[in-house]
Amino acid sequence: MRFLRRLPALAAAALLACTGLAAGPAAAQDTSAAAAPGFKAPFPCGQRWTYSHHSAEVRRALDFVRSDGGATAGAPVLASAAGTATRHSQPSGAGNYISIDHGGGWTTYYFHLNAFSVPSGASVAQGQQIGTTGSTGNSSGAHIHYEQLLNGVGQNIVIDGAGLPYPGSYNQAHLTSTNGCGGGGGTPFNTWGSGVNVRADARLNAPVVTTLAGPTAVRVVCQKQGDTVNAEGYTNNWWSKLRDQNGFISNIYISHPDAKLPGVPNC
Repeated sequence: MRFLRRLPALAAAALLACTGLAAGPAAAQDTSAAAAPGFKAPFPCGQRWTYSHHSAEVRRALDFVRSDGGATAGAPVLASAAGTATRHSQPSGAGNYISIDHGGGWTTYYFHLNAFSVPSGASVAQGQQIGTTGSTGNSSGAHIHYEQLLNGVGQNIVIDGAGLPYPGSYNQAHLTSTNGCGGGGGTPFNTWGSGVNVRADARLNAPVVTTLAGPTAVRVVCQKQGDTVNAEGYTNNWWSKLRDQNGFISNIYISHPDAKLPGVPNC
């Protein structure tokens, strides 16, 4: 695994000045905090990621990479709470990134995205895909740089009501996501294969919504017949609609022996 380049402290401060984000003490906490949203992990239900914090970075960021055997690059990045999303670009620093205003002074940041999945100004739900994981800007490896701020001040990150530790390197701490696991449903499955396109409809010429870089835990909300797909010695015309990716993949790439998945309704 490649390690991320770390900016010296002065360079990091300069980077924040360029983005218009106020730099505060690394451990700053606002004790007058409004009630925080019920933040969840910024990646899909069931996925396991490891994370670390680096002292050269201002605010209280954590960097996440996958540790469950799936690919980090191209993995969906999810809104950790509902709010209004804004797209940004800073090629020399944060790369492509999204901020989400959750109200009450609370904001989250998601840096180094490979691609955006929502437009600026979009109202997003908790668990909605907002982008894909990448390494844009000042980064040497795909990861999710994630922050929680209150009134512009970095807060110690809390997920599922529990504060996370701040390890200095990866594989000392891990987090399994519960984002998107409840309400709104979907039946859990795993995908297989690499470079699997998720499309806007069950057609081979439908626009690509995102790409699953490797095996991924997904939630299938419904299935329908579409174009016949021939791949890896299999033929199937059933497609699954993935809740968190908001698109369709051929059932060939769902890890289940049946062409039509049991217990999943028709779309």
